[in-house]
Amino acid sequence: MGFEIRKVAVIGAGVMGAGIAAHVANAGIEVLLLDIVPAGAENRNVIAETAVAKLLKADPAAFMSKRAAKLVRAGNIEDDIAELASCDWIVEAVIERLDIKQALYAKIEAARRPGSAVSSNTSTIPLAYLTAGLPESFRRDFLITHFFNPPRYMRLLEIVSGAESNPETVAAVARFADVKLGKTIVTCKDTPGFIANRLGTYWLQLAVGEAFALGLKVEDADAVMGRPFGFPKTGAFGLIDLVGLDLMPHVQGSLKRALPASDPFHATLRDEPLITKMIETGYTGRKGKGGFYRLNKAGGQKLKEAIDLATGDYRPQEKAQVAELEEGGGKDLFALMSAPGAGGRYARAVMARTLSYAARLVPEAADDIVAVDDAMRLGYNWKFGPFELIDRIGAARLIDIVKADGEEVPALLALAADTPFYRVEDGTRQYLGSDGAYHDIVRAEGVLLLADIKLKAQPLLKNGSALLWDIGDGVVCLEFTSKSNALDEGIIAMLGKTLKLVKDKYKALVIYNEGSNFSVGANLGLALFACNIGAFGEVEKLVAAGQKAYQDMKYAPFPVVAAPSGLALGGGCEVLLHSSAVQAHAESYIGLVECGVGVLPAWGGCTAMLERWASDSKFPKGPMPAPSKVFETVSTATVAKSAAEAKELKFLTESDGITMNRDRLLADAKARALAMVEGYAPPKPVEFFLPGPSGKVAMEMAVEGFAKRGMATKHDTVVSGVLAEVLTGGDADHIAPVKAERLLELEREGFMKLIRTEATLDRIEHILETGRPLRN
Repeated sequence: MGFEIRKVAVIGAGVMGAGIAAHVANAGIEVLLLDIVPAGAENRNVIAETAVAKLLKADPAAFMSKRAAKLVRAGNIEDDIAELASCDWIVEAVIERLDIKQALYAKIEAARRPGSAVSSNTSTIPLAYLTAGLPESFRRDFLITHFFNPPRYMRLLEIVSGAESNPETVAAVARFADVKLGKTIVTCKDTPGFIANRLGTYWLQLAVGEAFALGLKVEDADAVMGRPFGFPKTGAFGLIDLVGLDLMPHVQGSLKRALPASDPFHATLRDEPLITKMIETGYTGRKGKGGFYRLNKAGGQKLKEAIDLATGDYRPQEKAQVAELEEGGGKDLFALMSAPGAGGRYARAVMARTLSYAARLVPEAADDIVAVDDAMRLGYNWKFGPFELIDRIGAARLIDIVKADGEEVPALLALAADTPFYRVEDGTRQYLGSDGAYHDIVRAEGVLLLADIKLKAQPLLKNGSALLWDIGDGVVCLEFTSKSNALDEGIIAMLGKTLKLVKDKYKALVIYNEGSNFSVGANLGLALFACNIGAFGEVEKLVAAGQKAYQDMKYAPFPVVAAPSGLALGGGCEVLLHSSAVQAHAESYIGLVECGVGVLPAWGGCTAMLERWASDSKFPKGPMPAPSKVFETVSTATVAKSAAEAKELKFLTESDGITMNRDRLLADAKARALAMVEGYAPPKPVEFFLPGPSGKVAMEMAVEGFAKRGMATKHDTVVSGVLAEVLTGGDADHIAPVKAERLLELEREGFMKLIRTEATLDRIEHILETGRPLRN
């Protein structure tokens, strides 16, 4: 298929261009980042170099590891343009001005290697405009690749190709972006705003305009345009603050110029003097002095404020008070949109028109509804795409609302009057096409989703916290189903049953789920409840059961591959530490965080981390280095901010795999497990040479030093002392080696010692109530 992409150039080192370059580097690909030479500059690469320096300090981080940053080379388009000849893909990410882009394309065409891909990151300019007047050789290799900001974290990539674009070139870029960059590719037609920004801008325009018209408070408007519809809790005004008020007029202006006069978009354009004034005075959102919301730091205070849309004055931010959403309201979307109050009228005015407009985009801007739903879920973080929302409301009901409001019913919406947009037929999910027929949703090669397997199969085993699925070829998948995938006695019991079943009937086990997080760790609520009623024996039983299950998993006679995505904390991290191998999604955030809640890793986490550092041939030998390193990581509750960083911290091994595309994780994990089956042998138990009491004293002295400088609290010193005792092997004389069984025993004893303290129980209660650690 086409060519292989081994080196990429990004021209334009602004926020988007630099972010794209960083993410290409995250994939392990060499990147050339170019920008102009400023007039009179001594350092001719200053713009690109400054961009890289900012990326290294960005929060959230743009680079997955410091090693990735070394793959980006900064340059300029005057001195380094000839180097484009060595690049397989050239991404243009300069200002949204057609004349500037076309002048740059002429330079690119003169320097690049024939057949190399060239794409624009434009969000508004149609491809036909970009390539007008350019040679056929350029048009053949050109496409639009519209990334969303920030490029590392936003999974959507809209791709637009022209009538003359080489299909092989487009396919090669799409494949690279999918597999290497982890993007979900949505193919768009060459229409203004493509899909996500066209519909998203329409929705935001309506949300803002109707809030002004109905005299709503911004907090109330955002409460309606947030969680009830499965939108981010920022709502519309909070989202605009996030992206910047000053960006909106540019996007609106380009759509206004490009869309035909008959398009309903034009009816959403309203002149709001308050917004104009906010932009002029620097109130452009979070990047400015504030926006619709702001944090007032006057007089040393930090007061959250919201703007009054009627007066333009800031006032203390209030809790939303929308009658239709109180006492669980808002779950029935049709009832919400039919309610007579201000909240209901707002929901109806915004969402009936937004969903109707979405139906107009097929087949004008997208071939099918799946593309539109993917674009809004991934580009705007909607939980449900617009057509999924219509199914929740009922197409016939929505049609009645649209007609009652005097609006035209789009043809596609009329087609769905008596039938859903999505259905399951013979275990396959299907969508309604604009031809009135249902079509199978076809996954890309290499994509395997548990959600699809569930449509055709029943679980092999199940309880209230976990399910076990046959995913084919002799491999089974253990899925956590508890709230936040927190680990409890149900999951521990299911793991034990699973290990026995796999040993008897299957080849390998994969531990995976499709929740937002792999696992947030042990169920602290249950632990707190047990402690509050004095059932410490039950807590100790669960600790011992977890240790046994994890040890059984580690020494099972078949491969166990864990496949995390999102948070894998505490006991979730310990699942990874005891698996035969890990195939991690790149955006996995892994750590042993138990010390933060006043306990320590007791399902084998301390022991496993000691083993990893002690067995590293490149790490200093002796009884003290490995315990010291583990103490440093665990006592500070360090969490890796990517799978790449998790390797550096040894939560993952260098041989563990990383999958960039979330949808490919299960297939990759299954393939990894199958590849390990032949000749598989479990690891052999190890023994440790540990420093004993003298090592513990050294660690405690270090913590006391932190405490004197205000960097460790009173209970931190208690927790760290118990952790130090475990990691150094307890009080015994360690001339003889320490077996893993003894360390596990020390883990249990240390955990139970800490969980009996009032300060630890206070920490657990506080984090359950607030979601934040208590520094006591």
